Amino acid sequence: MRFNSLLAATAAVCSAIATPALAHSQWLLPSTTILSGTGNGVTVDAGASTSPFFADHVAMNLDDVKVWEADGTEGKIDNPARGRYRSTFDVMVDKPGTWKIGVEQSSVSGSFMLDGEMWRVGSMRGRPPMGAGLRPGAPGGEAPGGRPGQGGPGGPPPEGGRGRFDPAHVLATPADIPANATDVKLSERISRNFIFVTADAPTMTVFKPVGKGLEMEPITHPGSLVADEEGQFRFLVDGKPAAGVAVTVVPGGKRFREAEEAQELKTGADGVLHVKWPIPGMYWLSAELDDHHPGDPRAAERRMSYTTTLEVVAP
Repeated sequence: MRFNSLLAATAAVCSAIATPALAHSQWLLPSTTILSGTGNGVTVDAGASTSPFFADHVAMNLDDVKVWEADGTEGKIDNPARGRYRSTFDVMVDKPGTWKIGVEQSSVSGSFMLDGEMWRVGSMRGRPPMGAGLRPGAPGGEAPGGRPGQGGPGGPPPEGGRGRFDPAHVLATPADIPANATDVKLSERISRNFIFVTADAPTMTVFKPVGKGLEMEPITHPGSLVADEEGQFRFLVDGKPAAGVAVTVVPGGKRFREAEEAQELKTGADGVLHVKWPIPGMYWLSAELDDHHPGDPRAAERRMSYTTTLEVVAP
């Protein structure tokens, strides 16, 4: 009987491995979020995968990772390294209070038509230009508006797009779109992915809202989460409480249980999210919200996300 159970479990694992991944979410996993004294630091793993904290897909790019010390001044990361499935770095926490570590990004991307051909707008980070012309490698050419073109593997046109898409047809910013472009379809994206590390007494400076996009303002401090107590967090959009924000909360350790045990929650009318913690451990929390209030006047929609990793201790 025990052998048969082992075979069934093995088959289930193999089936899961063979199933194509539907989505990959980024995560930051600190070695701890609570420190005693200021002579210590944390090591952070960073990656993207279908199950939070299980490094099986791709490592996170560390170029945009920043550190905010407890008083809000900028700190630094040490010993950055990127492997196949995860990246790692250290942060020396040498001042008391709550520190913020992570990435915040804002961009506008999309497509437009020009003379029957499709162009894309958006960053091609990490991909070298294919030439300065309207065709890959064409010497001396210019992008529309008289600016050098910036190319790279572009893939298929977006859903609903028309015309032929050339891989070299990529512009860096909406400012490069020529006046005679048609079918301009742009979307603004604002994403944040933070973790919080507290040395000695917790502080609140790093949680001060900037008033743009989706943000989280804790009612229960991340350094005070306990498994038998409800956690409360207020979500804001452009500095105001946001109702109906969809939030997913997933406990770590999916590899060692049958179900993901994710909680699908929403903020109340006051923007407050109420979370219960079934067990102690690390939790991945991700909030998403779309609206039609982008900062760029040429964009039609705005997509916002806020992700964090929270440590919940045993009572």
